[in-house]
Amino acid sequence: MSKPEFVYVTYIETTPEKLWEALTNSEFTRRYWFDTEVESDWKVGSPFALVMKGVTTDTGEILEADRPRRLSYTFKHEVNEDMRNERPTRVVFTLEPWGNLVKLSVTHEGFAAGSKLLDGISKGWPAILSGLKTLLETGKAPTIPPAALGIEGFE
Repeated sequence: MSKPEFVYVTYIETTPEKLWEALTNSEFTRRYWFDTEVESDWKVGSPFALVMKGVTTDTGEILEADRPRRLSYTFKHEVNEDMRNERPTRVVFTLEPWGNLVKLSVTHEGFAAGSKLLDGISKGWPAILSGLKTLLETGKAPTIPPAALGIEGFE
């Protein structure tokens, strides 16, 4: 029996090292992830948090950090009450170099059937990862209006 999950694959003209930095450094994440900061020391077992405008929106624990190839952490939403009551899920980033490109695969898994979080991240991840790709390839992230995501309560 398969579990509900989210998978996104894109190819970015960059290096694995620059992509890793963009995923783990708040100077980058604020530019493409709706002004969100990432907080962690990126060591296995360490806490992880996403902080948007001073509010911790999501938390977790680092499961794997193999720079610049693979990063994984648990993910628990903290703001929306319905989503906050769901069990933690897992996010995995896999970075594979292909010449001047890096294949970035993002898997977000472990959702319960009918998960509201799965619906939300299925709208959010494509916007976040599109912004990441554009930032790394052009030096400027697009401004994606939160309303375009159609996520309740996200403004």
